[in-house]
Amino acid sequence: MKDALRIIVGVIFIISGFVKTIDARGFSFKLEEYFSPSVFNLSLLETYALPLAIFVAIFEILLGLALVIKLCLKKSLALLIALCVFFAFLTFYSAYFDKVTDCGCFGDAIKFTPWQSFWKDIILLVGLLILWIGYRKEKEQKNKLALAFFFIGLLGTIVITSAGIYGEPLIDFRDYKIGTDLNAERKKIEKNPAEYKTYYTLKNTKTGEEKEANQDDYVNKQEYWEEGTPWEIIEDKTISKLVKEGYKSEISKFKLSDKDENDATEEILNKEKVILIFSYNPKEIKDYSAKISELKKKNSEIYGVSPEGDTFKGLTNFSMDGTAIKTIARSNPFVLVLEKGKIVDKQPLKNY
Repeated sequence: MKDALRIIVGVIFIISGFVKTIDARGFSFKLEEYFSPSVFNLSLLETYALPLAIFVAIFEILLGLALVIKLCLKKSLALLIALCVFFAFLTFYSAYFDKVTDCGCFGDAIKFTPWQSFWKDIILLVGLLILWIGYRKEKEQKNKLALAFFFIGLLGTIVITSAGIYGEPLIDFRDYKIGTDLNAERKKIEKNPAEYKTYYTLKNTKTGEEKEANQDDYVNKQEYWEEGTPWEIIEDKTISKLVKEGYKSEISKFKLSDKDENDATEEILNKEKVILIFSYNPKEIKDYSAKISELKKKNSEIYGVSPEGDTFKGLTNFSMDGTAIKTIARSNPFVLVLEKGKIVDKQPLKNY
């Protein structure tokens, strides 16, 4: 029984680490959110978000692998327990204070709310503690085959991580995959919007009783609003609640604005072919003017996109939210090629 639990827990950590390693830069963006002034205010660590992301992702895979093959079992369990406690703290903090809406535990492959992530960490922690108790008296034996398998796993994770950092992730779990039709996705979003209702907290001025009523109940029950009613709305307790999930897609954030802040999204998505060069951090990019000039000789429809909107000299520039750009671009700068709104190519500018 404990061996089955060990393998299950180990595989979960391997999968969690794997989806982080194939898109380590994406995971680093998530760490930057945690380090930002609005969350933990650890601005110094924002600079090291990428190396930290790489370390955590590889560390998670290797510990999960060590657990599966029973290599240094007690040390592996101790480190996994510490890692789980750390993640549980992060997810509880972001859930309780509503700071980070997606923990990035399984990258873009599986989306968890902060509370779901927290309880997932607690369940894993309980499993690890059960394993620690079950194996604490078991004598560990040296296994050369397991050690060789471990180093093969280490080499594999380094190769996968490097491929994602210097190019594109080997497996793309994002909404901006090659082949995605942005126009079709936008129509799905428009046809299936999320629905919200206003909820009022009502107080009876005679009895002091309080009750909650949504906007429909409030309108339909005359006793709540007729003249002379003892019920009154407590204004500071009025809230809006999601009552129906709409069609979710990061493409809802794909919005281009020109220098006069006019929406240019529709125009760009209906062009026969267009090359968009993105930069989520213009201060860090090198001089790519020669590369862009070369591209302009072969393609007339080339545009720059950045949070500032005036990054690429010699091009018509659009502005877009920086976080939305990071969802599209895993390198800085980055090329996205569209044909009538359909993604036909995407890669770092240096490779294009």
